[in-house]
Amino acid sequence: MMYRALPADGLDVVWASPEGETTAEFRWENEGWTINCMLGPQRSQVVMRVGAQWHIQQVILFRDLEQPDLWLATDGAGRWGEVNGAHRTDLDGCRLVAVVGTPITHCIGMRQLPLQVGHGAEVKTAVIDTETLSIVPRTLVFERLGERFWRYTTLDAGDPPAPRTLVEVRVDEYGLVESEEGGFERR
Repeated sequence: MMYRALPADGLDVVWASPEGETTAEFRWENEGWTINCMLGPQRSQVVMRVGAQWHIQQVILFRDLEQPDLWLATDGAGRWGEVNGAHRTDLDGCRLVAVVGTPITHCIGMRQLPLQVGHGAEVKTAVIDTETLSIVPRTLVFERLGERFWRYTTLDAGDPPAPRTLVEVRVDEYGLVESEEGGFERR
């Protein structure tokens, strides 16, 4: 099952969690989606640029300054760099970015993986902590449990070690999270 295309005039989504609200605005611009996400619990803003096939191109994180605290971009071949031009060799091969504190980044992974029900895929992912600005490569496993049900988990412990997570997710007709076990519910 392919997910429906987002409406051409965009879409606004709100998730509630025990820590507060997280919002995402999807806007179609220049042959791709700009996703503006406000992370209520962290009081941060993440702006992501994804292509028409939902491949991440840029991630910009703002916390409390006018200038970005973090800016990452990819060449589309798995090489990542920062705004200052520094090549992040530790992130080579990452296909996804996961921002701690929002389900939006997992939506991107689930939309771009062409998995049939009962199948899974390992995806090297750059995990961003908005509090510390650390970016750590991790291997996530996405499994499609049903037409609109997924599970993702961290496969490797990494360095520093990360707790193994196993999260089940229900998505809507657009492939966007409706509920995520352990915290997020769509309003």
